[in-house]
Amino acid sequence: MRVATWIAALGVVAIAGTAMAQANVIAERRAGLKRMGEHMEAMKAVVDAKGDPKPLVPMIDDMLAFYPRMPALFPAGSGTGDTKAKPEIWQHFADFEAINNRLIGHLQVLKTAAQVGDIPAFDAAWKATGPQYCGSCHRPYRNR
Repeated sequence: MRVATWIAALGVVAIAGTAMAQANVIAERRAGLKRMGEHMEAMKAVVDAKGDPKPLVPMIDDMLAFYPRMPALFPAGSGTGDTKAKPEIWQHFADFEAINNRLIGHLQVLKTAAQVGDIPAFDAAWKATGPQYCGSCHRPYRNR
């Protein structure tokens, strides 16, 4: 009887641990994506003001540090709970990763324009970011 009790207890601990790990990864990705949205809003203010994009380089660097790790924040089984992730992410994970990689490449373009202070190039690159890159992931893979 004791063995059965221990096995049952270990099963409960394993299930609880898995649920906590999934909640942690969901919280981590939500916080990271919220920060990315805040960066985009800060860039919007500069674009709207036709301001100097050079001070935005650290934000773009943060984005360039976050997005390469983003697919790892969507492990199998993390589609339930406090998340807007659609099941299609895991059904088409290679596409999800490809979209993410295109975004990373575009962020390099955005960073280059910001570094040299090219206001028209930065404006054009920023305006393409939302609909062409963020939106290409949000539309198929994010619930509203």
